Amino acid sequence: MQEDLFGSPSPTVSPQTDQPLAARMRPRTFDEFVGQAHIIGPDAALRRAVENGSFGSLIFWGPPGVGKTTLAELIASVSKAHFSKVSAVSAGVADLRKIIEEARARKRLGQKTILFIDEIHRFNKSQQDAILPVVEDGTVTLIGATTENPSFEVNSALISRSRVYVLNALEDEETRLVIRAALTDPKRGLGELGILLDPDAEDAMVNLANGDARSALNMLEMCAQSLAPGSHQITLEQLKSAVQRRSVIFDKSGEMHYDLISALHKTVRGSDVDASLYWLARMLEGGEDPLYLARRLVRMATEDIGLADTHALPLAMAAQQAVHFMGMPEGALALAEITAYLAAAPKSNAIYVAFKRAQADVQETRNDPVPHHLRNAPTNLMKDLGYGKGYKYAHDFEEGYVYQQNLPESLEGKVYYEPTDRGEEKTIAERLARVRGKAEEARKKEVG
Repeated sequence: MQEDLFGSPSPTVSPQTDQPLAARMRPRTFDEFVGQAHIIGPDAALRRAVENGSFGSLIFWGPPGVGKTTLAELIASVSKAHFSKVSAVSAGVADLRKIIEEARARKRLGQKTILFIDEIHRFNKSQQDAILPVVEDGTVTLIGATTENPSFEVNSALISRSRVYVLNALEDEETRLVIRAALTDPKRGLGELGILLDPDAEDAMVNLANGDARSALNMLEMCAQSLAPGSHQITLEQLKSAVQRRSVIFDKSGEMHYDLISALHKTVRGSDVDASLYWLARMLEGGEDPLYLARRLVRMATEDIGLADTHALPLAMAAQQAVHFMGMPEGALALAEITAYLAAAPKSNAIYVAFKRAQADVQETRNDPVPHHLRNAPTNLMKDLGYGKGYKYAHDFEEGYVYQQNLPESLEGKVYYEPTDRGEEKTIAERLARVRGKAEEARKKEVG
């Protein structure tokens, strides 16, 4: 283990029995690293750059438990650089300044410093700005780890000076390799205990891990610790008892939140009832605010169904009220019911499109006065000025309709709403065709 210039050891992953299993089993070399072959496989560009000592600042983006921190430590070890690790959750500008001053001293003596910032997306702009000059002048080589899209969460200046690598969740077979390595390693793992893992328990552990190596190792350790005296067999029943339930990957304020609500909205729009219910369940199991989901479902009722099913909006509002009234978990069924209803309902975005067209005319054309016949006339002066004059009361005419020029003259004859032939809009379309036909005839007579 190399001593750094200030007396503290540079990082290696040394086995310590008082550490959690996941910490003890951290890979010590690139060849021990499981997964991410596109980044650190034998022929990967990053691995070659690290081994040649010619890499720059890096940002690792990926879900939890895929090796972002471990990879940063390995890079520091291979490149014989000092490793300064901070967490964006707890570190402030003062901590960064201290690290930077020490890094400057090391640089003068010829040693490289890697500044690793875990959860870099949680640093605010001023904290990120404090790093930028020392990244630019080479005082430190930055390695940032984030579970969030760096395009949204990391300053563009830092991104432009770094190479972003996407780390993927482990494949099931890769997770299986991690579990088996921990079971058989006699020094860092559980090899000396002679523990056997039933095949169905292993399958369930792999499935529950969701591609997260740390989660898999934590489950394995929990099961090992809960074994009865003299027992060496981990069964499926014991795994279920120890784990209780899957740890659902979800971040209510992060990119995954938006990915999942997008999946729910698009599957409802696509009339896929089963997928819609699955994405709803994913969000609820992850701890999403049920009233947020209710609001989004109301939006779907208006944006994607509209007048094709006039029951959609009142039922969506009823579901919102049911969730508010009952709370959770009972309210989940109300959300499931309205989700299935909306997914199965006929679809139309005609109202959405019509309103966007009307908004565009309001924003892009002159806002002419309201035609006189449509104006209110509560005073004699207003009546004398012609307010309300010529207004025709629709109920006095056949079919309750009479043509009047109700738009400003500059927009006469403009059509915004074009109903589809789906669901109840088919009936609406037939009535509007008759009404608009009469309006066109009346306009022609006026012109003639």
